[in-house]
Amino acid sequence: MNTLTKVSSLTLAGFLALGVVAAKADSITAVSWGGAYTKSQLKAYHEPFEKKFGIKVNSMDYNGGLAEIQTQVQSGNVTWDVVDVELADAVKGCDEGLFEKIDHSILPAAPDGTPATEDFLPNTLTDCGVGQIVWSQVIAYDPGQFSGKKPSTMKHFFDTKNYPGKRGMRKNPKVNLEWALIADGVAPGKVYDTLSTAAGIDRAFKKLDSIKKDLIFWEAGAQPPQMLADREVSMVSAYNGRIFNAQVTENKDFVIIWDGQVWDLDLWAIPKGTKNLKNTLKFVAFSTDTQRNADQAKYISYGPVRKSAAPLVSKHAETGVDMKPHMPTNPKNFKTALQNNYVFWADNFDEINERFNAWMAK
Repeated sequence: MNTLTKVSSLTLAGFLALGVVAAKADSITAVSWGGAYTKSQLKAYHEPFEKKFGIKVNSMDYNGGLAEIQTQVQSGNVTWDVVDVELADAVKGCDEGLFEKIDHSILPAAPDGTPATEDFLPNTLTDCGVGQIVWSQVIAYDPGQFSGKKPSTMKHFFDTKNYPGKRGMRKNPKVNLEWALIADGVAPGKVYDTLSTAAGIDRAFKKLDSIKKDLIFWEAGAQPPQMLADREVSMVSAYNGRIFNAQVTENKDFVIIWDGQVWDLDLWAIPKGTKNLKNTLKFVAFSTDTQRNADQAKYISYGPVRKSAAPLVSKHAETGVDMKPHMPTNPKNFKTALQNNYVFWADNFDEINERFNAWMAK
C-alpha cells in the first residue's frame, strides 16, 4: 500500500469515526414527570423539534428533586441532557453548580419582536433555567363519595368529620405546610411570614397531625387521579393538569377545589457536564418559543410563561374543550392563589424535609 493510499484510508477511517460520534450526538435525553404532562411535551416540543432539526429526543421520567442530578454531575457521568425542574430546584441546583448557566440571548423573540427577556413572565428565567409552564397543586375530590354537602375550601380538606374519607397527600413538605396554615386560618399573603418562624412551622405540623391517621402519601403525579378512581381516597392533592386530563380525556367526574391553590413554575435546566450541550440549547430555545409555549396548552391545562403565548391558548387538541377556563391563572381560579416561595424552600427545604420525613415515620 503506497503512502497516498495509507493517508486516504486513515482519512476515511477518521471520517467514519467522526460519523459515529456525530450520530450519537444527534440525540438528547429530556427528563420530565411522565404521564399526561410528558405527553404534552412530546406533542408540543419533542416531535416538532425532531422533525425540524433531525435530532432525536429520548424521553425519561423521574419524580423530581436534585438527588439523581447531583449523583450524575459529581460522578462525571452525566446521561441526562435537559431536566424539567421546579423553580426552587432550579435555583438551588444552580447555586450548587449542578446546572449549566444559560445565556438568555439564545431564546427567540416574540412574534412582534419583543425580546424574550421581556416576553417571559417575571421570575420565569433564572441563571440556569428557562421557564415552560405555570402549574398548580390543588385539591380534587370525587363527588360520588359525598352524599351530602360537597367540599369547596382548603379547610374542608382538613375536616374529616364533616367530609369523611381518606386524604391523599404528596410525600413532600412543600405545599402541605402552606395548606395546613391556610386551613388553620392564615391568610395566603401571610403564609410564608408565618412559616419563617419556628412557631409557624410547629403550627403547620400540628394542623397536619389533625388528619395524619387518614393520610395516604403519593410520589408520582399519576397516582392522585388513580387514587380517586380506585376510591382509595375521597380527596387528594394533585397537579391540576393531571386532574384535568382525568376529567376531559378519561371522563372522570372529579372536581377541583381552586381555593388555596399553590402555583409554581417548571423550567428546563441542563445538568452540568452534558456532552450534548449545543443540541440541548437548541432544544431549549425551540421548545420555549411563543408557538410551542401555546401549543403545550392544547394537551394539558398548564399555562404558558410567555406573554405572547397567552392569547394563543385555544382548545384541547383531542376533545375540543376550551382550555382557558381550566388554566390555573384564570381569574376565577386565581382569587386565593398562593405562589410557591422558591427562595424560602431553596433555603429551608432540607431541614424541613428531614422533619417531615420523621413526622411521617412516627
